[in-house]
Amino acid sequence: MACPVCNLSGGTAANAYPSVDLSHLPAQEQRKYFARFEEDFVEFERLREQVRPLVPSGIPLWPGTAFGPLHGSAWGEFGPLSLIHAWELLIRREPFERLQAEGLRGLKGCRTALRFRKKNPPELLEMELVPRGEFHSDCLPERPLPCPKCERRELKCPDEPILDAASLPEDQDLFRLAGFLSMIIATERFVDAVRRLSYEQDIAFRELPVRGA
Repeated sequence: MACPVCNLSGGTAANAYPSVDLSHLPAQEQRKYFARFEEDFVEFERLREQVRPLVPSGIPLWPGTAFGPLHGSAWGEFGPLSLIHAWELLIRREPFERLQAEGLRGLKGCRTALRFRKKNPPELLEMELVPRGEFHSDCLPERPLPCPKCERRELKCPDEPILDAASLPEDQDLFRLAGFLSMIIATERFVDAVRRLSYEQDIAFRELPVRGA
């Protein structure tokens, strides 16, 4: 689907709200939110506005945004935290509760609908990560505004990312970068807790500089 204003086509796989429940919609309407190609932009806008009250205020809903629990088949062993994609973080129930007990802010884990063949499968939660924060202008001097029609903006990740201190949230220790949704940002508090609890088994952290105005 191409936007009639900015002409960008395609969508994102890095924006998901697993807590959003669409079961109140008729089955035929629910199917319209499955992964597919919508050719009618007017219909896309209708579907987008229909679910907007169900997500946090001000959240962009780009084409490709997913709603509801993660489905699919799962196998193998899962550590405390697992990335199934660079932008999709799963966490086992006990580590999630221990991180919450550490006082980390804004953590939201949602049950998945993954299917395991083995007995006693782990209870995996998908982290719902809201978009917050931006790149600093020193690493991204040209920052296009979001399209007023489809809400997307065409950004490339800088080779050496720098975060804008003024844009970072004070109520979230784990979030997506609003300017680049496939990048998950963790605060120093989150990283320290994960390392102290020995949960850094299947993930790796990269320190990013933060710069003020």
